[in-house]
Amino acid sequence: MMKIFIGLILLTLVSLPSLLDFSYLNSAKEAYHNREYKKAEEFYSKVESDEARFNRGDALYRQKKYKEAIDVYNSINDKKLEYKKLHNIGNCYANLNQIDKAIESYKEALKIKQDRDTKFNLKLLQKKKKQQQKEQEREKKQNNTKDNKNQKQNSSKKNNHKDMQKEDKNRANNQEEKSLKEQDSNKTNNKRLKKSEYKKEEPPISNMEERKWEKMLNQKGVNTLMLPLNRKKGDKIDETNLW
Repeated sequence: MMKIFIGLILLTLVSLPSLLDFSYLNSAKEAYHNREYKKAEEFYSKVESDEARFNRGDALYRQKKYKEAIDVYNSINDKKLEYKKLHNIGNCYANLNQIDKAIESYKEALKIKQDRDTKFNLKLLQKKKKQQQKEQEREKKQNNTKDNKNQKQNSSKKNNHKDMQKEDKNRANNQEEKSLKEQDSNKTNNKRLKKSEYKKEEPPISNMEERKWEKMLNQKGVNTLMLPLNRKKGDKIDETNLW
């Protein structure tokens, strides 16, 4: 009787993990069916099998946790699941917009199985890649056109600025030259005016008067070169005034 009891206990202990896994898997399937993907992912994570990992990856994919799903798919070693794993990894990369990696995964999957859905996804991404390349080339051309246009505008602005500076400089030089000419003209006019005034105030002495004047000064012993001739015509000579 005792042996039977111990045997039942051992059987229960051995089958308990299987019973728990069965319970987790049922709960996970029910949650997945009800679109409770987070709850399903938690139940699948409690079971240590490649099938459970694959389903867990699907649950993560449904939650749009694509990077985590890729990590879970890559942990699967069962060769029977290799094709499905690669196909789903391709889907994850496609949703992450990593097109090259998605294309590579689809190609690897097609080496195992020529599946219609995988072929369709591959062609779709190859078409998308070509479109992206064309858009990139178009943007590059537009950017080059804008750069060339900006360079021309900048060059034109620089040239205009240089021309304006040159015009300003020429204008300043012309103004300065004009000012100098006016100054020279004013100086000349002033000299002429002073000369004219001097001539009016001090009319030139006749040769006869100059000889008489010099003769008189020489008699008095005065150096004529040191004395100004301020006498006006018609003034009488004052011998006591030596100027």
